[in-house]
Amino acid sequence: MSNRNESYIEEQNIKQLERRRGGYFYLKIAAAVVNGFPNQRKTRFLCTLDGRLTYRCGLNHLGDGNFFIIVSGKNLKALGKSLGDKVSFELQEDPDPLGVKIPEVLEVLLSQDDQLRSKFEKLSMGNKRHVIHTIIKIKDIDLQIAKAVATIELHSIQRSKRPRK
Repeated sequence: MSNRNESYIEEQNIKQLERRRGGYFYLKIAAAVVNGFPNQRKTRFLCTLDGRLTYRCGLNHLGDGNFFIIVSGKNLKALGKSLGDKVSFELQEDPDPLGVKIPEVLEVLLSQDDQLRSKFEKLSMGNKRHVIHTIIKIKDIDLQIAKAVATIELHSIQRSKRPRK
């Protein structure tokens, strides 16, 4: 499964994690399947459910060496599915490794501030997504900019305090 154009197709019953682990609805992905993708466990996916609904997702550890992807209640409702129902799904590697579009306000900010862009580029993909998800919830552009700068700075400080390996 090393070819970027390949996908993984399966059918399974929708499961749910224990409440103490979040209670998420999920689909299990075997470690062998994950290891077949070029970025293995760091792969971001486009998941298509029943050939009708596609969304972006990432992998989570199941705790037994395997992984899972979350299926939101909203997506289940859109498909008319619930816990225990059978669903077919296809996983394809997301062509955008970040797995989310960078908002225009952040693109402009990073193009105007070399120091901030450098800090942003050094962040992990997960921290970059966190910055993006944090600011897209805000409607006011000035607040988006302030929050983006603060979040990038925070992640940069946390990164610099980690011990070197």
